[in-house]
Amino acid sequence: MLKRLLQLTNLSEKLFDTAEGPHGAKVISAKNHGIRNSDISNGAIKIISQLHTAGYEAYLVGGGVRDLLLEGKPKDFDIATDATPEQIKTVFRNARIIGRRFRIVHVRFGREVIEVTTFRDSHKEAENNQEAEQSEHGVLLRDNVYGNIRTDAERRDFTINALYYNPENGELLEFSSGLEDLKARTLRIVGDPDKRYKEDPVRLLRAIRFAAKLGFTIEPATESPIKEHADYLSHIPAARLFEEVLKLFMSGSATATLNLLREYHCLQYLFPSTDFCMEKGREQDRNMVSSATTNTDIRIRQNKKVTPAFIYAAFLWPAMRASMRHQMKDQKLSTQEAMQRAAQGVVSQQLSYTAIPKRFLVPMREIWALQLRLPRRQGKRARALMEHPRFRAAYDFLLLREQSGEKVDGLGDWWTRFQQVTEDEQTKMVDELGKPTGPRRPRRKPKPKPSADAE
Repeated sequence: MLKRLLQLTNLSEKLFDTAEGPHGAKVISAKNHGIRNSDISNGAIKIISQLHTAGYEAYLVGGGVRDLLLEGKPKDFDIATDATPEQIKTVFRNARIIGRRFRIVHVRFGREVIEVTTFRDSHKEAENNQEAEQSEHGVLLRDNVYGNIRTDAERRDFTINALYYNPENGELLEFSSGLEDLKARTLRIVGDPDKRYKEDPVRLLRAIRFAAKLGFTIEPATESPIKEHADYLSHIPAARLFEEVLKLFMSGSATATLNLLREYHCLQYLFPSTDFCMEKGREQDRNMVSSATTNTDIRIRQNKKVTPAFIYAAFLWPAMRASMRHQMKDQKLSTQEAMQRAAQGVVSQQLSYTAIPKRFLVPMREIWALQLRLPRRQGKRARALMEHPRFRAAYDFLLLREQSGEKVDGLGDWWTRFQQVTEDEQTKMVDELGKPTGPRRPRRKPKPKPSADAE
C-alpha cells in the first residue's frame, strides 16, 4: 500500500495536467494514475466493452477503483453505466435484475458475478414513489432515480468511492476530492453528513468498516454525527443488518471494527447483549469476543474458512452463559435445560436486531450444545463425538473459551492430544478417565413368558 500512496502523492502533484471531461469531471490520463488493466477482472473489462459497443457509457467505479489505486488487486469490481437495468439486460443474456430498494443488474461470467448499476440522481428528482420513497424516519426505502455520471458521483457514499475508470482509454474521472483523500488516508462522506446518514443509516457502518479496513482517519464532519446518530440503525431491517455484520466481521479487520463499533456506540444496535456483557460483564466475557475477532482475522488472512455461525456463537456466548447461570440458580434447572432456555432467550432478542438465517442458526446452537458433550469422553463417547459434523467447530470454540480465561479443566489440551495420537493411545487416554459417570438408563424388565394355560 505504501508504494501506491507514494504514487498518489506524485499524482496530486501532476493534477495540473488534468483535462476537463464529461459533466465537468477532472480527467487523469493513464500515465499519471498507475492503474493497470491486468489487475482488473476480464469479465468486468468485457462488460464495459460490450456496453460501449451498444452505445452506452460504462465505467469501473467504487471500491474496485479505490483498491486498484491503493493495493492493486481488488476482489470485487462494480460497473456504473447510463443504460437502464432493462437496457443492460438486453445487452447481456446472462443478466438478472435484482433488488427493489435499489435496482441493480448481476451479469455472470463463469463463476464471477459483476454488479452493474445505472447512474443515479437525487431522490428529490423522483416523479413518483415507484422511483423513490422514504420512511417516516427519512430512510430511503426506494432509490431508483436515474441521472448522469456527475449526479451519480454525488450519490456515492464517500469521496474515495466516487472515482470512475475507463479501461478502454485508461482515463480516471474525479468529481470531488477522492484522490486527495486517498493520499491523506481520509474518509470523507459525499454531501451533507447528517442528511446522508439519515437517508441510509447503513452508511454509519460503512464509515466504520472502511476506517477499520483501510486504516483511514474519518474526517471530523463525517465523524461527528456517527456517535450522535447511531440510533438511526434501529430503522434498518434486521435482514439487511445481518448482511452488514458479515461485511464488518469477515473482511480481515474484525478486531479494529469491533473497537470502532464500541467507540461510536454502534455495537448496541447490532449485538445489544454482547455490548452489555463487554461493558458490564466479566473480564472473560470481553476476552471471549475479542479473541473471536482476533482469531477470525488470522483465519481470513491465512485463507481459512470462517462461518457466520461461529462468529455469532462467540458473540452471544457471554450473554447465553449469564442467562444459564441465572436459570440454574433461580430456577434450579439442570445444565442442559438451562442452556436450552438461555439460548432461546438470547437468540430471540438477537433476531429483533439482526436476522440469523436458519443455515447459520442451527450450526450455532449445535456448537453451543456440543460444549456440554465435550467433557463426556468416557467409553465410546470420545470417538463418537469426533464423527459429529460440528465437532471441529465445537473444538475450536472450546479452545476459544479456554483462551478467554474460562475454566474448562484442561479439556482443550485433552482433545488436542486425543486427535494427534494413535488409536491405541486414544484408548489409553479414555481408560484413564475411568468409567462413564452420570445416571444410567434403567434396564427394561423382560416380558413374562406366556403360561401353558394361556396357550
